[in-house]
Amino acid sequence: MIGLIVNPIAGMGGKVALKGTDGVVEEAIRRGAKPVSPDFVRLFLRELSHYPEARSMTFLTGPGPLGEDYLREFGFIFEVIPMEIRYREIMGIRIPDTSSEHTKKLAREMLGRVKLLLFAGGDGTARDVVSVVDRKVPILGIPTGVKMYSGVFAVSPEKAAEVLVRFLRGEAKLEEREVRDIDEDAFRRDEVRAKTYGKALVPVVESLVQGSKEAIKADETEELEALTDAVAEEILENDGIYFLGSGTTLKMIKDKLGIDGTLLGVDVVAVRDGKAELLVKDATERDLLRFADKNPKVVVTIIGGANFLFGRGNQQFSAEVLRRVPKENLIVVATPSKVESGYVRVYTGDREVDEKFRGYIRVRVSPWMEKLVRVV
Repeated sequence: MIGLIVNPIAGMGGKVALKGTDGVVEEAIRRGAKPVSPDFVRLFLRELSHYPEARSMTFLTGPGPLGEDYLREFGFIFEVIPMEIRYREIMGIRIPDTSSEHTKKLAREMLGRVKLLLFAGGDGTARDVVSVVDRKVPILGIPTGVKMYSGVFAVSPEKAAEVLVRFLRGEAKLEEREVRDIDEDAFRRDEVRAKTYGKALVPVVESLVQGSKEAIKADETEELEALTDAVAEEILENDGIYFLGSGTTLKMIKDKLGIDGTLLGVDVVAVRDGKAELLVKDATERDLLRFADKNPKVVVTIIGGANFLFGRGNQQFSAEVLRRVPKENLIVVATPSKVESGYVRVYTGDREVDEKFRGYIRVRVSPWMEKLVRVV
């Protein structure tokens, strides 16, 4: 039997410039957010249904939007753990009134009954799951959240289906992986640093399960200073609209441009005559779409370990936004260690948009050098 726990509100904060969803669902909806986790779970189950093994799988899951609804939709065999779920309506959007306690209770009920526990959510959901199961049962995350810095997630919902099947075939090895989330103390010091909250057993298939977010290596600090100096100088030499992404590297560029940009958000900046003007701080998807027809350049970095350009922590760069941005307008800045693997990932949930960025891109790794890196 396979466990499936769905956090139905995970990921709602991404496109609307919130750094997560826990505790801010009302604000997310006020900003125009809609549930996204159900659609990613459907992508997972649709992919899974194509495998012959799917016909004999049995799931143990939560009621309604915690898992039952989606398994029923795709005709899977399942058993439901009884649990009361209440709903609330916010600005015309009806959502389940769930919390971390629902996740923990379901995980507790699954102990000793499932061979693998799948969960759909982000780092917060991973923390809830591992706080209950520890290393007693293997877990695998279907990525549907805003932040996914932990090494327990498949690289996409579709690849989660493949990992599950290969685990059942005995083709995946179990590894201890860290469950990580943003260190709030570091965040208050304007640093993006992931803190370890536990370890889990994870079925790993090479290239299908992401690693944990990595910090900038200490011996690359001076290189990063020189690199961000050079990139900021070049931005100021080229007039236009810029979408500046999130993370420590981009924050350094924003500071060097002389703007009060965000650490974990996306900012819209206009450059004219050698000066940068902050047009929108902590922009939402809707904000980016307002400027998408002005031929903006998109400046981002790579999430170390996870190897993502888009799809982890910067969902403001949605499929709708990236559809309107030419690939040649992408400027990627990263320290050499972040491109050692030779590849990066883009995942928006829209295959056509993801395909647009496939192939090779140039990554600026020093003031004087670029490296060709493959987008997979």
